[in-house]
Amino acid sequence: MEPLSQAEIRSSFVNCSKGEAKGVTLPARVETIPWADIDFLGWRDPKATGRGYLVLRHEGAAVGLSLRATTPPRSRLRSSLCNFCMTAHAAADIALFSARRAGAAGKAGNTLGVYLCADLACCLYVRRKLVPEVPQPSETLSVEERVARMELNLHRFVADVLSAP
Repeated sequence: MEPLSQAEIRSSFVNCSKGEAKGVTLPARVETIPWADIDFLGWRDPKATGRGYLVLRHEGAAVGLSLRATTPPRSRLRSSLCNFCMTAHAAADIALFSARRAGAAGKAGNTLGVYLCADLACCLYVRRKLVPEVPQPSETLSVEERVARMELNLHRFVADVLSAP
């Protein structure tokens, strides 16, 4: 991913007010983010654990999404898949994130939901730089193919958030 400045990240949000975007707690100083290793910037807000954020390049522009997360179940006996990277996790490590739609639909309360890695580190899981606790299903896809699948799933979700219902 191409590096973004703090101002570019804050101005990229499409489904929250400018005031909300201004109050977003960024994940780190932007110069310390490993931009070459990620396809999107995803993080949970340490000050508000029910909040998460995604920022990516979509159709040539930086697009940011503000997300709300449900509290995951405590069970470690069941597993679930992330809808972006298709990584299996214990059910407690997957969260249902909802995103308000952009524009009038979002202001009217219309949202979309997606099950994701609770830590939003899909880019690292898909490259096997992070390994979840549960065994992974056998796959014959290369790293590049897994990355391409994740990007396709991610961009479909972003396009749905941006489109009018």
